[in-house]
Amino acid sequence: MKSLVILISGRGSNMQRLLDAKLPAKAITVISNNAAATGLEIARSRHIETHVLDHRAYPSRELFDAALAEKIDACQPDLIALAGFMRILGNSFVSRYQNRLINIHPSLLPAFSGLNTHARAINEGVKIHGCTVHFVTPQLDHGPIIVQAAVPVLPEDTTETLAARVLQQEHLIYPQAVRWFLEDRLMLTSNSIKIREATTDQHVLYSPRLDQ
Repeated sequence: MKSLVILISGRGSNMQRLLDAKLPAKAITVISNNAAATGLEIARSRHIETHVLDHRAYPSRELFDAALAEKIDACQPDLIALAGFMRILGNSFVSRYQNRLINIHPSLLPAFSGLNTHARAINEGVKIHGCTVHFVTPQLDHGPIIVQAAVPVLPEDTTETLAARVLQQEHLIYPQAVRWFLEDRLMLTSNSIKIREATTDQHVLYSPRLDQ
């Protein structure tokens, strides 16, 4: 069995879903850059090992990245999952964990990389939005895609209602992506991911619905 490190900065709702999923991991460790992150208490209540590395204690991003890498390496993880970790990681850190570092992003990448994805989706008038689990690469939000989930953008949507609907899908696809990795079912070729024994739903999502 493989081991997993989860990085969080706040409430850790995606972290909580990973813990709920009873993943086939021999060890799970949660690390946060924020001692006040509520996700830490959730992890501790489940007897999950936790560590805090306050980024404000380091005079540069590079020094924080180096300290974080040292802490991660002590856990000997097979996979590192970013779950609301609100720090931009440097290229050397990302390269150190190539093909072992994944993230969940609240858009259908490569559309709307970066921040404020839900507001941008509404402002651009897109009809379908969603979320993506992907491997992290030095190019922000452009790593190989593992799985995506799509939701319609409704005419009455606000940033908050759209975000809530997307988050529901994040909670479904992130545990699945991590499970696939831990079960050695992900095959990376070039910039494409294939998943052993996975099927594709051929249902089409229309938004708005077509006239019948």
